[in-house]
Amino acid sequence: MNQELDPSIDEGEQEIAAIREVRHRISERFGHDPYRLVAYLMELQKEHPEKLVPASETEVVGQPTES
Repeated sequence: MNQELDPSIDEGEQEIAAIREVRHRISERFGHDPYRLVAYLMELQKEHPEKLVPASETEVVGQPTES
């Protein structure tokens, strides 16, 4: 597909760039340390358990899956 004829390609690239910028700012907020980010998210889970969606049995680590 010719990029010059399809303006949605440029629009898609702009959306991806915006998402990357937000992800970078979030990472920067936690010193680019994924452990700090996960610790923060785990604290949020404790503060708002009503907002959590339980995982299905197949998504739970260590649970045997049915064959």
